[in-house]
Amino acid sequence: MRQGWPFKAAARDLGFRVVSVYTHAYLASLDRHAEGDDLSLYTADPDEAERLLADAGVDARAVVPCLEAGVHLTDVLAHRLGLPGNDHTLAWARRSKAAMRAHGAEAGLRIPEFRLVHSADEIARAAHDIGFPVIVKPTLGAGSQGVRVYSTAADLADLEPRVTHDVYREPVREWLVERYVRGREFAVNFFSSDGEHRIVDMWEYLRPDDADYDFPLWDIVQVGREHGDFARVEEYTRSVLTAFGIRRGPSHTEVKCAADGVHLIEVGARLSGGPAVDLWMAHGGLRPFHDTIACYLGRRPALLDGPVDFPVRFGSVVVHNEQGPGPLVAVHGAEEAAGLPGVDSVELGYAPGEHVPATHDNVSIPFSAAVHGPDTDAVLATLARIRSLVRVETRPAAPADGTDAAAAAS
Repeated sequence: MRQGWPFKAAARDLGFRVVSVYTHAYLASLDRHAEGDDLSLYTADPDEAERLLADAGVDARAVVPCLEAGVHLTDVLAHRLGLPGNDHTLAWARRSKAAMRAHGAEAGLRIPEFRLVHSADEIARAAHDIGFPVIVKPTLGAGSQGVRVYSTAADLADLEPRVTHDVYREPVREWLVERYVRGREFAVNFFSSDGEHRIVDMWEYLRPDDADYDFPLWDIVQVGREHGDFARVEEYTRSVLTAFGIRRGPSHTEVKCAADGVHLIEVGARLSGGPAVDLWMAHGGLRPFHDTIACYLGRRPALLDGPVDFPVRFGSVVVHNEQGPGPLVAVHGAEEAAGLPGVDSVELGYAPGEHVPATHDNVSIPFSAAVHGPDTDAVLATLARIRSLVRVETRPAAPADGTDAAAAAS
């Protein structure tokens, strides 16, 4: 929801009324979710959305995706209403990871070998068929929730799903099993207008070691054209945007660079999550929410013609809960980290006393920070300094039978 409010503010600034369509019951349950709406509608079905808008007498001028949950409805509804959007026939391929893989293969893109499965037994069979390592993902949802890596056959001893419901509280009914690509991972942000694609920036996910991972966020650093993989990643991403019918608006594409080339991990027809957008606005003078709305109005956004020139480099750090799940005691060093030069913001995911799971996805992050610096080395030094200060402390969770935790451990 954090991007919903700035979109509403940008729409009002441009002189429009705001009609919000909430696609999931979970989103509709959040406090203040309808704040800033002139009209709030609740459906993920394009037919019903079209009918509700007609019944309300809404003269829609643009349909804009605020979250991953809305990218399918956005383009299908825009097509129904005769408004600018991306290729509606590929809307589901931009939302479902299974459809994304199938279309990527059909389009001739380099993608990991994959299987679509519906049970734990099928996961094991698909993993052996593909060969290890493999990565298993719910086909819907977002934020790496429920993603698991199996590096060897022995890892299949634990096939219990990490989650039964995705980030939107919808039940997980199918998974994608695919070959795990070992290599450097990048996130690439573009804006497009009438099929013209312009890169905004590129970020590399840096990990603490060479181990296989199912959650990429650790240190994330913006990279420039001097990076050895920049040119081939940019070229490949342009081919992805064209293949997936993304002709307008922002996009966020994740890829991996392996020995045999660049592989598609995921493409999203939406603004980047995390701190990137805030950093663009703070240090680059960009207006990404206004420009997104302009794209879906069929206008050429200012971002495509003005300079995209960041005078600094950006970075982000995610501190995991590695102590084990349990009630939060404290995030030590958070205040000191917030006061460091170059730190733009810090976010605490939990308050003391709240249960903190082991960090496996975007919704179980206890501490993160966004930073900037004059160059990559300065950004990396700030991230390292934050890691030296910040420590997540939890206490052991109480046993299920309610006995004292200390006594149970003795």
